[in-house]
Amino acid sequence: MQIEIYDNFERRCPRLGGSVKFDYCRTCGDKGSFCQKIADCWWEYFDITGYLKSILPENKFKALTSAQPKPKITSLMELIAQAKKRTNNSN
Repeated sequence: MQIEIYDNFERRCPRLGGSVKFDYCRTCGDKGSFCQKIADCWWEYFDITGYLKSILPENKFKALTSAQPKPKITSLMELIAQAKKRTNNSN
């Protein structure tokens, strides 16, 4: 399956609250990996579960599909800390 054909598909992101393209979801996770909600968000558009099963080792597939997202406040605090680091490094 050539997953790149879906990269320009857009939908509302439940984590960010705005519209995002699929290619963002493929790369926004830890260390540039998949978002942990990718299967929940994209199953209506195409067989995302089948795709993930075909490219990921079984243990990574299970970890991705059973992962619990961080609480929103935790994510926000991490984003604030990253922004502060960037601001301090640019001065």
